[in-house]
Amino acid sequence: MTLNFVEGTVGVLVDQRDDWHLTGRLHYDHGRGDPFAAAVRATRMAMVITDPSKPDNPIVFCNEAFQKLTGYAQDEVLGRNCRFLQGPATDQRSTDKIREAISRGESIAIELLNYRKDGSTFWNALYLSPVRSDDSSIQFFFASQLDVTNHVAAKDRAVAQKEEIENEVARRTSQLEAALEAKTLLLHEVDHRVKNNLTMIGSLLRLQSRTIGDPEITAKLEAMMERIDALATVHRTLYQSDDVTKFDISAFAVTLAQDVIGSSGRSDILLATDLEPILIPAGHASSLGLVLNEILTNAIKHGLREGRAGILTLSGKSTANGAEIRVEDNGIGLSDEPSKGLGRMLVERLTKQTGATVEWANLDPGTSVTIHLNDRN
Repeated sequence: MTLNFVEGTVGVLVDQRDDWHLTGRLHYDHGRGDPFAAAVRATRMAMVITDPSKPDNPIVFCNEAFQKLTGYAQDEVLGRNCRFLQGPATDQRSTDKIREAISRGESIAIELLNYRKDGSTFWNALYLSPVRSDDSSIQFFFASQLDVTNHVAAKDRAVAQKEEIENEVARRTSQLEAALEAKTLLLHEVDHRVKNNLTMIGSLLRLQSRTIGDPEITAKLEAMMERIDALATVHRTLYQSDDVTKFDISAFAVTLAQDVIGSSGRSDILLATDLEPILIPAGHASSLGLVLNEILTNAIKHGLREGRAGILTLSGKSTANGAEIRVEDNGIGLSDEPSKGLGRMLVERLTKQTGATVEWANLDPGTSVTIHLNDRN
C-alpha cells in the first residue's frame, strides 16, 4: 500500500511481513535506493518507527544511531513498545502527554528522562509524528530522539544558580533593610535629642534675658533664641520624617511661619500658603531652615513693623533648574540701602553653602524674597 510520510512529502511502500527492513522499501516510484531511506538509516539522529496497528504499538524500525544512543541491539528493540526506555525517575506526566498525543493522532515534542541498557540516564528530546495514508488513517508513528543531557544539565545549573543568587539577594536585602531601619531609628533618636537640647538651650537663654536690663542685649538674645527655635523645629521635622535622607522644606516652611507669627504675638498678620512638596537633602535642612527663619522674621519685624497689619504669603514649586520658595509681605518694602546685619550675612553664607541663591525684590507694596534651590540631589 502507498502511504504519505509526514504531511505527504515522501511515499513509502511497506512490506509488513518484513518490518525491520522498512526503510529499505522507501522509494520514489518503485524499488530500492531511495536517498531518503538511506538518510534515515545513516543519520546520526536516533530514529524509530512504530506500528499502531499491532498490539501495544511496537517498534518496527530503529536506525543505528538509536542503538548507539540506548545501548540496545536491533533485535532487543524491534517488537517492543518505546516505554522500555522509561525508568524510576521518568516523569509520569511526560509519558502521559506522549500517550495522549498518540491516542489523538497528534505530533508532540517533549523532553523526558530515559534509561540506557546499562542503567545510565539521558535526557531525550523526543519528536513524534503520525504517518498517514492517502485516506488520512494513521499507519505508523515516526519518532526522532536527541540526547540533550548537557543542555538540561546546564539549564538545571542555571536554575540552581538563579535560585542561589535570588536567595543571596533576599538575604542581603533583609540585612540592608534591618541596617537601614536601625540607622533610621538612630537618626530619629539623635534628631529628637538635639531638638530637646536646643529647646532647653532656648529656655535657658530666655531665663537669662529676663535678668538683663540692657534692651539692646536683650534684643540680640531674643534673635538668637529665635534661631535656636528654628533649628529645633528642623530637628523635630527630621525625627518625624519616614525618609531620613530627605527633608520636605515646604512643609517645614509652613510650620516655621506659623511658629514665627505665633511667637510674635501678632494677631493682625495673616498667613497664605501655596506650596507643593519640595524635597531637599537632609544635610541641607539646618542651613536652609535658618535661611527661612531669617527671611520670615525680617518680614514681620521690618516689613510689617510698628503694628502694621498685613499678609505673609508662602509659595513654592519645582522649576526647570530645581525649585524655588518665595516669601512675600505687603509691608513697607526694602530700603534703598539694604541692611548688612547679621541676619542678611547668615542668609548669604548659608545659601552659598547649600548651592542655593536668594533674590530680593521690592513689591508695591511690600517685599519678595525668593530662594532658588538649584541643587536638590
